Amino acid sequence: MKIKDVIKIIEDIIPQAYAESFDNTGLLVGKAEAGLKGVLVTHDTLESVVEEAVEKGLNLIVGFHPIIFKGLKSLTGRNYVERTVMKAIKNDIAIYAVHTALDNQSFGVSGILADHLGLQNQRVLQPQPDTLRQLVTYAPVADAGRVRDALFEAGAGSIGDYTECSFNVEGTGTFKPLEQANPYVGEKGKRHYEKEERISVVYPKHLEVGILNNLFEKHPYEEVAYEIFSLQNTHKDIGLGITGDLPEPVSELEYLKHLKRELNLSCIRYSGLRGKPVKKVAILGGSGSFAIQPAKASGADLLITADLKYHDFFQGENEIVLADIGHFESEQYTKSFLFELLTKKIRNFAVALSEINTNPINYL
Repeated sequence: MKIKDVIKIIEDIIPQAYAESFDNTGLLVGKAEAGLKGVLVTHDTLESVVEEAVEKGLNLIVGFHPIIFKGLKSLTGRNYVERTVMKAIKNDIAIYAVHTALDNQSFGVSGILADHLGLQNQRVLQPQPDTLRQLVTYAPVADAGRVRDALFEAGAGSIGDYTECSFNVEGTGTFKPLEQANPYVGEKGKRHYEKEERISVVYPKHLEVGILNNLFEKHPYEEVAYEIFSLQNTHKDIGLGITGDLPEPVSELEYLKHLKRELNLSCIRYSGLRGKPVKKVAILGGSGSFAIQPAKASGADLLITADLKYHDFFQGENEIVLADIGHFESEQYTKSFLFELLTKKIRNFAVALSEINTNPINYL
């Protein structure tokens, strides 16, 4: 097994196509073709974590946060980022990060926290744009079923809780094969009229390569006519944050106390209370000030997030309670999620959960 095999396992479930453009995810250090000795799962990749991987004989670190976020202009060991990267390179240890690729999954960071808190009727808070595309192609009527099945096999045609969705219209296609062509039907030098089906399917963008490969493999024509459109429709499972309902409404202060107990928090910073019950909760794991307005628009009574600044708390405006539970605390279950994902998929190699608490913030 090679490092690239682990990467494929991860990216089949957490596609890099949905990472935010500002982010730096994927394989950050090391060679994908290198043989795998074992995997160490961590929240943050620090020097101490690399040392742990060395001690345990593991050569791939899978972390949530990327150790390299902005471009490195030198590797001199002058800060913790450079020292971590240098130590990893020196010891032939690869580093992989998921970050916002996981954030943008409904089962990701916010979804994990929502499940832990028992929220019902969960929905994505802020759907990511440009996640869906539409493929239109044309095939002879006799071959249309085979082409359509090939598209479905590659994942096209899934809409919400339905699969094998397509729209099909019969019509007449024309073409004239040139002398160098090898036509499936028709004669060289003559315009040909063929009864065809126009097949239209929708798909999430990360499946595009596989869908096109299946199309070209199963389509009988030498030259396949197809069109791809970007859609403004949103994917119900792709985007940042989650909203969900409480089983029973509770008072704002009671729910804040519940959060502190349930998540084992040292403290919660929160905005002014409205004196109304909490029925619907929004969650944005990590830095989430940008989620305040979407949370309001969703009808949430309370937003759980982190890294709010002084003036951010004014945005509650007696419409929503803003609860800052801490950055690490809002993502605290992510490391275990990644560990469980990999242990289920990798049976013959060691997958270890880092014993190091990488939270840089302490409370007195």
